[in-house]
Amino acid sequence: MTRREFITFLGGVAAWPKAAPGQEANRIKRIGVLLNLDREDPESLARVAAFSQGLMELGWVDGRSVRIDIRYAAANNERFRIFAAELVAIAPDVILAATTPAVTALQQVTGTVPIVFVTVIDPVSAGFVSNLAHPGGNTTGFSLYEYGTSVKWLELLKELAPGVTRVAVLRDPTLASGIGQVAAIQAVAPSLGVELHPLDVRDPHEIERGVTAFARGSNDGLIVTGSPAQGIHRRVILTLATRHRLKAVYPFRYMATDGGLMAYGPEMIDPYRRAAQYVDRVLKGEKPADLPVQAPTNYELVINLKTAKALGLPVPETLLARTNEVIE
Repeated sequence: MTRREFITFLGGVAAWPKAAPGQEANRIKRIGVLLNLDREDPESLARVAAFSQGLMELGWVDGRSVRIDIRYAAANNERFRIFAAELVAIAPDVILAATTPAVTALQQVTGTVPIVFVTVIDPVSAGFVSNLAHPGGNTTGFSLYEYGTSVKWLELLKELAPGVTRVAVLRDPTLASGIGQVAAIQAVAPSLGVELHPLDVRDPHEIERGVTAFARGSNDGLIVTGSPAQGIHRRVILTLATRHRLKAVYPFRYMATDGGLMAYGPEMIDPYRRAAQYVDRVLKGEKPADLPVQAPTNYELVINLKTAKALGLPVPETLLARTNEVIE
């Protein structure tokens, strides 16, 4: 979704259903939103639009029955902390938080404001919830995937490029989920004849130094794990993969549509629509402690045939048959 399309979308709110019965008699509810990408990022626009549309379909109209305050942290930990404090200070009725750093920052400043999260890996290990069925506390939401998904990335990479024997794994070492994803891949790497090289993904210079030092030849591959830094620095990562002719697999569809070889992971827009349902339930009086954490419902395998051709990789028919989307 382009910025112009997004503005047009918001401009049409008057055409959406009226507020739910009884809502107009109450004070305007306030929703805080803490996102991990830039304000201008097309992915941010699409995710905010999906969340807003979900709320509208439930009768919540921004500026009428609800006020939505959004902050964009751009994968910067200091911004997460500052914006978390800002959002809590406005006394919202509920906060939508995207990614682990956002939830971490919010939980450091409030134990009472309800938090609904999206795109969080293993929220139990992160300490955000007691368990998936009965979260407890003030936080619940929609998990991104389990660590076992990381294994699938290496298996798919070997299926598409059997000759790969060295694989760099981009991860954020400051996050437990970054370490956990690499550990899951490492557990199966020897059986697939692959030598792993973990690389940090915290800033563009670090990424470029690591990938450039790693890349040697035609047997090199790349796995990009899920993290806020991966999302904000994805164009740098894609450029380096192309420059060094790395056979690469990414965690989300948008990286394959931007030119990456292959992506496998959960659909990234739908959780924001689903999160609107939890926000609606919280606004109507339910507690996050009683709302179970939900897992992804849709996974996507996307292959960019143009990139495969540029790398001289024939895509096996057996792999194409399982692909959800092929980019010509």
